[in-house]
Amino acid sequence: MLEGIKKDFPVLNQIVNDEPLVYLDNAATTQKPLKVLAAIKDYYENDNANVHRGVHTLAERATEKYEAAREKVRQFINAKSTKEVLFTRGTTTSINWVAQFAGQILKTGDEIVISIMEHHSNIVPWQEVAKKTGVILKFVYLKDGQLDMDDLRKKITNQTKFVSIAHVSNVLGTINPVEEITKIAHEHGAYMVVDGAQSTPHMAIDLQKMDVDFFAFSGHKMMGPTGIGVLYGKEELLNQFEPVEFGGEMIDFVYESHSTWTELPWKFEAGTPNIAGAIALGAAIDYIQELGIDQIHQHEIELIDYLMPKLQEIEGLKIYGPKDNVKRGGLIAFNIEGLHPHDVATALDMEGVAVRAGHHCAQPLLNYLETPATARASFYLYNTKADCDKLVEALKKTKEFFNLD
Repeated sequence: MLEGIKKDFPVLNQIVNDEPLVYLDNAATTQKPLKVLAAIKDYYENDNANVHRGVHTLAERATEKYEAAREKVRQFINAKSTKEVLFTRGTTTSINWVAQFAGQILKTGDEIVISIMEHHSNIVPWQEVAKKTGVILKFVYLKDGQLDMDDLRKKITNQTKFVSIAHVSNVLGTINPVEEITKIAHEHGAYMVVDGAQSTPHMAIDLQKMDVDFFAFSGHKMMGPTGIGVLYGKEELLNQFEPVEFGGEMIDFVYESHSTWTELPWKFEAGTPNIAGAIALGAAIDYIQELGIDQIHQHEIELIDYLMPKLQEIEGLKIYGPKDNVKRGGLIAFNIEGLHPHDVATALDMEGVAVRAGHHCAQPLLNYLETPATARASFYLYNTKADCDKLVEALKKTKEFFNLD
């Protein structure tokens, strides 16, 4: 069903360095299908107006489409209500909001638990809250490329107030058992926060089943535009916390002495939002739903199963992450002995293959793995086995170019 869909993505149909583009940097951002591009164009050509403010036709059409996108998100992640779906600028903003919520209730002696595999966006906000509140920030470490669940159980105590974990590691590809972690957190009275940036585009998300308290993800990693993201929060919790941004739209009434806030979800959405971004995210969700999220996930599993043995045959190539592909998302971080990953990525680019190289905004993890950087190939629904073959061929050429064979 996913064969032949590259035609829906104009950017993929180009030549880079005299080679057809093979785009394998999907963990950084994904390409946009015609349907999403059309949604952006249609909004600006036909409905460009501010939302929730005007009574004229354009304003009402824009508001209707904006709120329809929120409902699409609600259904996609199985939230109970659109009151629990907040539009943000992306995962980073979403986690920062939760960390600032936490700062409203944390006190000295409380604990926050995160893991060593987190993206900086799920580390730095908690470090800042810890500095300001005097709470203790604990890290859970790894075992065989996966979270050490024994270590996690030791780190989460009755003093733990927030646990914040990536659903899927953006470096190792590890799929973390968030349902199990959530149960452990709740047993100790802690709130569970999940960074869903690397999971939401690739696998079915059921927040009612997961029972997490907060869940964050970005539109641009699931074929939506940049600058739009989502923070899910349980309604009863969102009602307890104060907004962290202030201005138009989120107020009920402004007096000279103080202000009162409007109802959820708009209570947290100050100022003119990214209207086109939200509408286009809705279009991206439509596209995913038409293909089937389970089919997308299975497609990526098949690509990893196909590629992994071929990579393992390349002498001197080290793969990071779980050995069991079932516990891995659609990405592979690797290094070639004797080569800096930036040189590997540059050489691959000369063959038309786009991969990421660097610390992937996960320096604590790379330090833990005792490597300053890796190359990373990450896959999405438009990638094919031919793309995998091209990557392997380009890696072999890279070794030959640097006289490593």
